[in-house]
Amino acid sequence: MSDRQASIVVMGVSGCGKSTIGSALAEVLGRPFVEGDALHPPENVARMAAGVPLTDADRAGWLDALAARLDTARRSREPVVMSCSALKRRYRDRLREAEPGLQLLHLHGSPAELERRLAQRSGHYMPASLLPSQLATLEPTQPDEDALVLDIALAPEVIVQAAAQRFGSHEVRP
Repeated sequence: MSDRQASIVVMGVSGCGKSTIGSALAEVLGRPFVEGDALHPPENVARMAAGVPLTDADRAGWLDALAARLDTARRSREPVVMSCSALKRRYRDRLREAEPGLQLLHLHGSPAELERRLAQRSGHYMPASLLPSQLATLEPTQPDEDALVLDIALAPEVIVQAAAQRFGSHEVRP
């Protein structure tokens, strides 16, 4: 094992708490937090704000930007915590190309709970009307991805504590 720790992607559909959990986890681990939504090009934001689901082609440049940020973190040996929906296995594989030791925290919840959360959220461009398309697109993590999968029904501090225990000392080979 090396002394290099891997970056973490907090993943899941809209409304699952990626940004809330990700920023809290980053603080606990003493790492920078990267808000994946901030790396979407304006065209993607406009599509989502208009209630138009993104296609694989729409997401390609965004995933490249996320991968570039993960590559920078890996090369500098300064791991980050990043929020990213990472809905499909191939999206996660793209991110792993940049950070082979990438760790995943998959936040999941019932559609009813996700809808409730989205209805209460304000100031975000992603409308609740896109939740069904995200749920249909979501490919659950597979055993070989070694993801930590946690239910959003848990208290945020419980999720953060479990993730910090799992990933806080995880070392990867260079």
